[in-house]
Amino acid sequence: MSDSRLLRKYRGETCLNCNHPLDVSDKFCAQCGQLNTLKKLKVGDFVREFFASIISYDSRLRNTLTALLFKPGKISEEYIKGKRRSYVNPFRFYLSVSIIFFIIYGFSLNFDAIDYNIRKLDNLSENTSNTFKQELSEVPKEDLAHLDSLGLNKYLKNDTITSYKDIYISEQELDSLSFFTTLDKRLDLYQQFYEDTSITNAALGLDSLKHTKTYYHRYLYHKGVQLSDVTSNLSSVLSYFINKLPIIIFFYLPVFALFVWLLYIRNPFSYAEHIVFLFHIQSLFFVLYSFAFILSYIGVGQIVFYGATLIFFFYLYKAMRRFYKQRRFKTIVKFIIVNFVFLILAFVGAILSFLVSFAIF
Repeated sequence: MSDSRLLRKYRGETCLNCNHPLDVSDKFCAQCGQLNTLKKLKVGDFVREFFASIISYDSRLRNTLTALLFKPGKISEEYIKGKRRSYVNPFRFYLSVSIIFFIIYGFSLNFDAIDYNIRKLDNLSENTSNTFKQELSEVPKEDLAHLDSLGLNKYLKNDTITSYKDIYISEQELDSLSFFTTLDKRLDLYQQFYEDTSITNAALGLDSLKHTKTYYHRYLYHKGVQLSDVTSNLSSVLSYFINKLPIIIFFYLPVFALFVWLLYIRNPFSYAEHIVFLFHIQSLFFVLYSFAFILSYIGVGQIVFYGATLIFFFYLYKAMRRFYKQRRFKTIVKFIIVNFVFLILAFVGAILSFLVSFAIF
């Protein structure tokens, strides 16, 4: 370290980055934070600065994990009070642990088993399928409208569908229907057309059907092709969806924070401070369940997940008590409300996110 770039003899009187005036006593520029040094770079400087950055991050990471795991609510409380240099940025930390969690979680998913079960459903015995259709055919005709509203009438119609011509509908007829009805009929038609002709080229398929070849129609045609081959595509869609979950949850939490902000609207917390708290809580969830999956892989058993769930709920209660500083009864009531709303929003968000994943897959 005798020739370190930090030495006084290498300091200048002007920042090389922003030209801010400096004194030789300044180690760093007060304007932009760059190191005040005129010394030419050497390989040794790179090595020293690299390990210094690792040690610095390692210290903040250790402080973050210690506070997060053993002192519920402390890290969020200190972070919003301005004590931030000791901890990793909550958003960066969340992304890091969420990616690690979903990598670990991915090892537990058996997409081959999913495909196998779908194929089993597709290959139901002919007798079972015919029995179901026979039962549907006995429904009085005046009740078919009710079946159609439930989506069951399709099973009756499928008995008479032998080719795409049985469900063909022209562009002019489609234009007269509502958006969602048109969408449903286009997908059904394109899926059946592909199964009959094996034409994967959207332009060629639409031309054969005498439908306009807009970008949207070509997109729907491709989705019809994917739907017809769902046994080979579902596992890929699920894999794609799971890979995007860290980002999906990253954008979901700020939406959930709006509800938490309304729930604690009388408290002196800003919307951003609620977000910091939620990101720390979600990070703790990923850390706990990462350990649970690792323990289950080495044979501890499924009981570790029950343990992780109990620990998480207890931790969440303690963190809410410390961070929001409310009495026990109020905290318990809001704890129940927060979890109930979270489950509802998570369920709706998961469905929408999966649909979007399939749409852009």
